[in-house]
Amino acid sequence: MTALPKMMRAIEISKPGGPEVLQVCERPVPSPSPDEVLIKTIGAGVNRPDVLQRMGLYKPPSDASDLPGLEVSGEIVGCGKNVQRWRTGDLVCALTAGGGYADYVCVDAGSCMTIPQNVDPLNAAGLPETVLTVWANAFADAQLRAGETLLVHGGTSGIGMTATRMAKGMGANVITSAGSAQKCQAIADIGIADVFLYSEDPWKSFVTGKDIANVDVVLDMTGGEFVARNLDLLNPGGRHVSIAFLRGTTAQINVMAIMRKRLTISGSTLRPQSLEAKAEYARNVEKNIWPLFSSGPMQTMTDRVFALEEADKAHQYMESGAHIGKIILKA
Repeated sequence: MTALPKMMRAIEISKPGGPEVLQVCERPVPSPSPDEVLIKTIGAGVNRPDVLQRMGLYKPPSDASDLPGLEVSGEIVGCGKNVQRWRTGDLVCALTAGGGYADYVCVDAGSCMTIPQNVDPLNAAGLPETVLTVWANAFADAQLRAGETLLVHGGTSGIGMTATRMAKGMGANVITSAGSAQKCQAIADIGIADVFLYSEDPWKSFVTGKDIANVDVVLDMTGGEFVARNLDLLNPGGRHVSIAFLRGTTAQINVMAIMRKRLTISGSTLRPQSLEAKAEYARNVEKNIWPLFSSGPMQTMTDRVFALEEADKAHQYMESGAHIGKIILKA
Protein backbone atom coordinates (compact mmCIF):
# COMPACT_ATOMS: atom_id res chain seq x y z
CA MET A 1 0.00 0.00 0.00
CA THR A 2 1.36 3.41 -0.96
CA ALA A 3 2.07 5.64 2.01
CA LEU A 4 -0.29 8.57 2.32
CA PRO A 5 1.12 12.11 2.14
CA LYS A 6 1.00 14.26 5.23
CA MET A 7 -0.34 17.32 3.43
CA MET A 8 -2.97 17.85 0.73
CA ARG A 9 -4.42 20.56 -1.48
CA ALA A 10 -7.70 22.05 -0.36
CA ILE A 11 -9.93 25.00 -1.15
CA GLU A 12 -10.68 27.19 1.84
CA ILE A 13 -12.96 30.17 2.31
CA SER A 14 -10.59 32.96 3.27
CA LYS A 15 -13.47 35.23 4.36
CA PRO A 16 -17.15 35.58 3.50
CA GLY A 17 -17.61 37.04 0.03
CA GLY A 18 -17.62 36.39 -3.69
CA PRO A 19 -15.99 33.53 -5.60
CA GLU A 20 -12.59 35.18 -5.29
CA VAL A 21 -12.45 34.30 -1.56
CA LEU A 22 -12.02 30.61 -2.47
CA GLN A 23 -8.28 30.08 -2.06
CA VAL A 24 -6.01 27.10 -2.69
CA CYS A 25 -4.24 26.07 0.50
CA GLU A 26 -2.40 23.15 2.10
CA ARG A 27 -3.99 21.22 4.94
CA PRO A 28 -2.98 18.07 6.81
CA VAL A 29 -4.48 14.88 5.39
CA PRO A 30 -7.25 13.98 7.89
CA SER A 31 -7.40 10.68 9.77
CA PRO A 32 -10.64 8.69 9.88
CA SER A 33 -12.43 8.15 13.17
CA PRO A 34 -13.49 4.57 14.06
CA ASP A 35 -16.70 4.89 12.00
CA GLU A 36 -15.25 6.79 9.05
CA VAL A 37 -13.38 6.07 5.84
CA LEU A 38 -10.71 8.22 4.24
CA ILE A 39 -11.40 8.92 0.56
CA LYS A 40 -8.81 10.03 -1.99
CA THR A 41 -10.99 12.39 -3.98
CA ILE A 42 -11.58 11.96 -7.70
CA GLY A 43 -14.26 14.62 -7.96
CA ALA A 44 -16.34 16.94 -5.80
CA GLY A 45 -19.79 18.22 -6.70
CA VAL A 46 -20.52 21.94 -6.54
CA ASN A 47 -23.84 22.79 -4.92
CA ARG A 48 -25.84 25.87 -3.99
CA PRO A 49 -25.14 25.36 -0.23
CA ASP A 50 -21.42 25.70 -1.03
CA VAL A 51 -22.17 29.14 -2.46
CA LEU A 52 -24.19 30.10 0.62
CA GLN A 53 -21.40 28.89 2.92
CA ARG A 54 -18.85 30.92 0.95
CA MET A 55 -21.04 34.00 1.37
CA GLY A 56 -21.26 33.44 5.14
CA LEU A 57 -24.96 32.55 4.99
CA TYR A 58 -24.77 28.81 5.73
CA LYS A 59 -22.60 27.91 8.69
CA PRO A 60 -21.33 24.31 8.75
CA PRO A 61 -22.14 22.13 11.76
CA SER A 62 -19.74 22.55 14.67
CA ASP A 63 -18.26 19.08 14.17
CA ALA A 64 -17.83 19.43 10.39
CA SER A 65 -14.89 20.62 8.31
CA ASP A 66 -14.80 24.32 7.53
CA LEU A 67 -13.92 23.46 3.93
CA PRO A 68 -16.81 23.51 1.42
CA GLY A 69 -17.91 20.43 -0.49
CA LEU A 70 -20.88 18.21 0.36
CA GLU A 71 -20.37 15.32 -2.07
CA VAL A 72 -17.42 13.47 -3.54
CA SER A 73 -16.37 10.41 -5.46
CA GLY A 74 -13.11 8.62 -4.98
CA GLU A 75 -11.12 5.66 -3.71
CA ILE A 76 -11.16 4.53 -0.10
CA VAL A 77 -7.58 4.62 1.17
CA GLY A 78 -8.22 4.16 4.89
CA CYS A 79 -10.88 2.66 7.16
CA GLY A 80 -11.69 3.24 10.82
CA LYS A 81 -11.62 0.22 13.10
CA ASN A 82 -15.44 -0.11 13.22
CA VAL A 83 -15.97 -0.02 9.45
CA GLN A 84 -17.17 -3.37 8.13
CA ARG A 85 -18.67 -2.90 4.68
CA TRP A 86 -15.83 -1.04 2.96
CA ARG A 87 -12.22 -1.93 2.18
CA THR A 88 -9.26 0.08 0.91
CA GLY A 89 -9.38 0.23 -2.85
CA ASP A 90 -13.18 0.44 -3.05
CA LEU A 91 -14.53 3.15 -5.36
CA VAL A 92 -17.44 5.04 -3.82
CA CYS A 93 -19.42 8.22 -3.99
CA ALA A 94 -20.32 9.81 -0.70
CA LEU A 95 -22.24 12.52 1.08
CA THR A 96 -20.02 14.64 3.31
CA ALA A 97 -20.71 17.09 6.10
CA GLY A 98 -18.08 19.32 4.49
CA GLY A 99 -14.51 19.10 3.28
CA GLY A 100 -15.12 17.78 -0.21
CA TYR A 101 -13.05 20.49 -1.93
CA ALA A 102 -9.80 18.69 -1.11
CA ASP A 103 -7.56 15.84 -2.22
CA TYR A 104 -8.67 13.73 0.76
CA VAL A 105 -11.77 13.75 2.93
CA CYS A 106 -13.06 11.69 5.85
CA VAL A 107 -16.64 10.48 5.54
CA ASP A 108 -18.94 8.48 7.77
CA ALA A 109 -19.02 4.95 6.37
CA GLY A 110 -22.82 4.94 6.27
CA SER A 111 -22.85 7.95 3.96
CA CYS A 112 -20.83 6.12 1.30
CA MET A 113 -22.48 4.39 -1.64
CA THR A 114 -21.27 2.16 -4.42
CA ILE A 115 -20.87 3.90 -7.76
CA PRO A 116 -23.79 2.87 -9.97
CA GLN A 117 -23.20 0.60 -12.94
CA ASN A 118 -22.31 2.45 -16.16
CA VAL A 119 -21.35 5.65 -14.26
CA ASP A 120 -17.90 7.21 -14.65
CA PRO A 121 -16.29 7.76 -11.21
CA LEU A 122 -15.71 11.47 -11.86
CA ASN A 123 -19.34 12.05 -12.84
CA ALA A 124 -20.44 10.08 -9.79
CA ALA A 125 -19.24 13.02 -7.68
CA GLY A 126 -22.39 14.86 -8.75
CA LEU A 127 -24.80 12.23 -7.43
CA PRO A 128 -24.87 11.99 -3.61
CA GLU A 129 -26.09 15.44 -2.52
CA THR A 130 -28.72 15.74 -5.21
CA VAL A 131 -29.97 12.15 -5.23
CA LEU A 132 -30.16 11.90 -1.44
CA THR A 133 -31.85 15.32 -1.18
CA VAL A 134 -34.52 14.27 -3.66
CA TRP A 135 -35.00 10.91 -1.99
CA ALA A 136 -35.26 12.41 1.51
CA ASN A 137 -37.79 15.05 0.48
CA ALA A 138 -39.83 13.77 -2.45
CA PHE A 139 -39.95 10.10 -1.46
CA ALA A 140 -39.24 9.68 2.27
CA ASP A 141 -41.04 12.88 3.36
CA ALA A 142 -43.66 13.62 0.69
CA GLN A 143 -44.20 9.93 -0.13
CA LEU A 144 -44.36 10.45 -3.90
CA ARG A 145 -45.89 7.32 -5.44
CA ALA A 146 -46.11 5.79 -8.88
CA GLY A 147 -48.93 7.35 -10.88
CA GLU A 148 -48.80 10.66 -9.00
CA THR A 149 -47.58 13.94 -10.49
CA LEU A 150 -44.51 15.84 -9.29
CA LEU A 151 -43.86 19.52 -10.03
CA VAL A 152 -40.25 20.73 -9.91
CA HIS A 153 -39.17 24.31 -10.57
CA GLY A 154 -35.65 24.96 -11.86
CA GLY A 155 -35.69 21.87 -14.02
CA THR A 156 -32.18 22.35 -15.45
CA SER A 157 -30.45 22.58 -12.07
CA GLY A 158 -28.67 19.54 -10.68
CA ILE A 159 -31.54 18.93 -8.26
CA GLY A 160 -34.16 19.59 -10.91
CA MET A 161 -32.75 17.18 -13.47
CA THR A 162 -32.12 14.54 -10.83
CA ALA A 163 -35.63 14.83 -9.41
CA THR A 164 -37.11 14.60 -12.90
CA ARG A 165 -35.30 11.38 -13.72
CA MET A 166 -35.82 9.80 -10.30
CA ALA A 167 -39.54 10.50 -10.26
CA LYS A 168 -40.00 9.24 -13.81
CA GLY A 169 -37.97 6.13 -13.05
CA MET A 170 -40.17 5.41 -10.05
CA GLY A 171 -43.32 5.65 -12.16
CA ALA A 172 -44.50 9.20 -11.42
CA ASN A 173 -45.56 11.86 -13.90
CA VAL A 174 -43.31 14.94 -13.97
CA ILE A 175 -43.93 18.59 -14.77
CA THR A 176 -41.12 21.08 -14.47
CA SER A 177 -40.41 24.73 -15.20
CA ALA A 178 -37.44 26.79 -16.30
CA GLY A 179 -36.56 30.45 -16.70
CA SER A 180 -35.64 30.62 -20.38
CA ALA A 181 -36.70 29.12 -23.68
CA GLN A 182 -33.24 27.56 -24.02
CA LYS A 183 -33.58 25.77 -20.70
CA CYS A 184 -37.10 24.65 -21.51
CA GLN A 185 -35.77 23.13 -24.71
CA ALA A 186 -32.98 21.36 -22.81
CA ILE A 187 -35.60 19.74 -20.58
CA ALA A 188 -37.79 18.87 -23.55
CA ASP A 189 -34.78 17.22 -25.20
CA ILE A 190 -34.56 14.79 -22.27
CA GLY A 191 -38.05 13.66 -23.19
CA ILE A 192 -39.21 12.61 -19.73
CA ALA A 193 -40.95 15.73 -18.41
CA ASP A 194 -43.47 18.33 -19.50
CA VAL A 195 -41.97 21.81 -19.14
CA PHE A 196 -43.24 25.38 -19.05
CA LEU A 197 -41.61 28.81 -18.95
CA TYR A 198 -42.50 30.05 -15.48
CA SER A 199 -42.20 33.73 -16.38
CA GLU A 200 -44.65 33.59 -19.28
CA ASP A 201 -46.75 30.43 -19.47
CA PRO A 202 -49.98 30.25 -17.42
CA TRP A 203 -49.21 27.67 -14.76
CA LYS A 204 -52.73 26.46 -14.05
CA SER A 205 -53.85 25.93 -17.61
CA PHE A 206 -50.54 24.28 -18.53
CA VAL A 207 -50.83 21.75 -15.72
CA THR A 208 -54.50 20.91 -16.23
CA GLY A 209 -53.91 20.73 -19.97
CA LYS A 210 -51.82 17.62 -19.39
CA ASP A 211 -54.92 15.49 -18.71
CA ILE A 212 -54.39 15.63 -14.95
CA ALA A 213 -56.41 17.53 -12.37
CA ASN A 214 -53.41 19.09 -10.63
CA VAL A 215 -50.15 18.00 -9.04
CA ASP A 216 -49.69 15.81 -5.98
CA VAL A 217 -46.21 16.84 -4.83
CA VAL A 218 -44.22 20.05 -5.32
CA LEU A 219 -40.46 19.92 -4.77
CA ASP A 220 -39.76 23.62 -4.37
CA MET A 221 -36.37 25.33 -4.57
CA THR A 222 -37.77 28.81 -5.15
CA GLY A 223 -39.69 30.00 -2.10
CA GLY A 224 -41.02 33.55 -2.17
CA GLU A 225 -44.11 34.26 -4.24
CA PHE A 226 -43.91 30.85 -5.93
CA VAL A 227 -45.15 29.09 -2.78
CA ALA A 228 -48.71 30.39 -2.96
CA ARG A 229 -48.88 29.57 -6.66
CA ASN A 230 -47.58 26.07 -5.95
CA LEU A 231 -50.23 25.48 -3.29
CA ASP A 232 -52.93 26.54 -5.75
CA LEU A 233 -51.80 23.74 -8.09
CA LEU A 234 -51.94 20.96 -5.51
CA ASN A 235 -54.63 18.30 -5.47
CA PRO A 236 -56.49 17.58 -2.21
CA GLY A 237 -54.03 15.81 0.06
CA GLY A 238 -51.11 17.32 -1.85
CA ARG A 239 -47.67 17.80 -0.34
CA HIS A 240 -45.38 20.82 -0.72
CA VAL A 241 -41.72 20.30 0.20
CA SER A 242 -39.32 23.25 0.39
CA ILE A 243 -35.59 22.62 -0.05
CA ALA A 244 -34.31 26.09 -1.03
CA PHE A 245 -35.44 29.71 -1.33
CA LEU A 246 -33.91 31.34 -4.40
CA ARG A 247 -36.81 33.83 -4.59
CA GLY A 248 -36.90 34.62 -0.86
CA THR A 249 -37.42 33.07 2.55
CA THR A 250 -40.90 34.46 3.20
CA ALA A 251 -44.21 33.69 1.51
CA GLN A 252 -47.81 34.82 1.94
CA ILE A 253 -50.18 31.86 1.75
CA ASN A 254 -53.90 31.17 2.10
CA VAL A 255 -54.38 29.12 5.26
CA MET A 256 -58.00 28.36 4.35
CA ALA A 257 -56.83 26.70 1.13
CA ILE A 258 -54.43 24.54 3.13
CA MET A 259 -57.25 23.47 5.43
CA ARG A 260 -59.81 22.95 2.67
CA LYS A 261 -57.52 20.77 0.55
CA ARG A 262 -55.79 19.08 3.52
CA LEU A 263 -52.36 20.10 2.26
CA THR A 264 -49.08 19.24 3.93
CA ILE A 265 -46.23 21.77 3.92
CA SER A 266 -42.78 20.62 4.97
CA GLY A 267 -39.13 21.17 4.21
CA SER A 268 -35.66 20.14 5.23
CA THR A 269 -31.94 20.45 4.64
CA LEU A 270 -29.81 17.34 4.44
CA ARG A 271 -26.60 18.51 6.06
CA PRO A 272 -27.71 18.73 9.74
CA GLN A 273 -29.61 15.43 9.75
CA SER A 274 -28.28 12.53 11.80
CA LEU A 275 -25.74 10.08 10.40
CA GLU A 276 -28.30 7.33 10.95
CA ALA A 277 -30.87 9.13 8.80
CA LYS A 278 -28.34 9.76 6.04
CA ALA A 279 -27.26 6.11 6.09
CA GLU A 280 -30.89 5.01 5.75
CA TYR A 281 -31.39 7.33 2.78
CA ALA A 282 -28.19 6.01 1.19
CA ARG A 283 -29.26 2.37 1.50
CA ASN A 284 -32.69 3.16 0.02
CA VAL A 285 -31.07 5.00 -2.88
CA GLU A 286 -28.75 2.08 -3.59
CA LYS A 287 -31.74 -0.29 -3.53
CA ASN A 288 -34.28 1.77 -5.46
CA ILE A 289 -32.42 4.33 -7.60
CA TRP A 290 -29.07 2.80 -8.56
CA PRO A 291 -30.73 0.03 -10.66
CA LEU A 292 -32.30 2.78 -12.79
CA PHE A 293 -28.84 3.61 -14.14
CA SER A 294 -28.75 0.15 -15.73
CA SER A 295 -32.35 0.09 -16.95
CA GLY A 296 -32.26 3.55 -18.51
CA PRO A 297 -34.19 6.30 -16.68
CA MET A 298 -31.20 7.55 -14.68
CA GLN A 299 -27.94 8.94 -15.98
CA THR A 300 -25.41 11.47 -14.78
CA MET A 301 -25.97 15.05 -15.91
CA THR A 302 -22.60 16.78 -15.73
CA ASP A 303 -22.60 20.21 -17.34
CA ARG A 304 -18.98 21.24 -16.81
CA VAL A 305 -15.85 20.04 -15.03
CA PHE A 306 -13.36 22.46 -13.47
CA ALA A 307 -9.99 21.69 -11.90
CA LEU A 308 -9.99 21.79 -8.09
CA GLU A 309 -7.92 24.98 -8.12
CA GLU A 310 -10.57 26.59 -10.35
CA ALA A 311 -13.23 26.44 -7.64
CA ASP A 312 -13.73 30.19 -7.93
CA LYS A 313 -14.56 29.85 -11.63
CA ALA A 314 -16.93 26.99 -10.85
CA HIS A 315 -18.79 29.19 -8.36
CA GLN A 316 -18.93 32.05 -10.86
CA TYR A 317 -20.45 29.66 -13.38
CA MET A 318 -23.03 28.38 -10.90
CA GLU A 319 -24.06 31.90 -9.94
CA SER A 320 -24.44 32.85 -13.60
CA GLY A 321 -27.33 30.40 -13.82
CA ALA A 322 -26.09 29.16 -17.20
CA HIS A 323 -25.46 25.56 -16.15
CA ILE A 324 -27.71 22.71 -17.23
CA GLY A 325 -26.94 19.87 -14.83
CA LYS A 326 -24.10 19.41 -12.37
CA ILE A 327 -20.82 21.28 -11.95
CA ILE A 328 -17.90 19.16 -10.76
CA LEU A 329 -14.39 19.87 -9.50
CA LYS A 330 -11.74 17.38 -10.60
CA ALA A 331 -9.15 16.66 -7.92
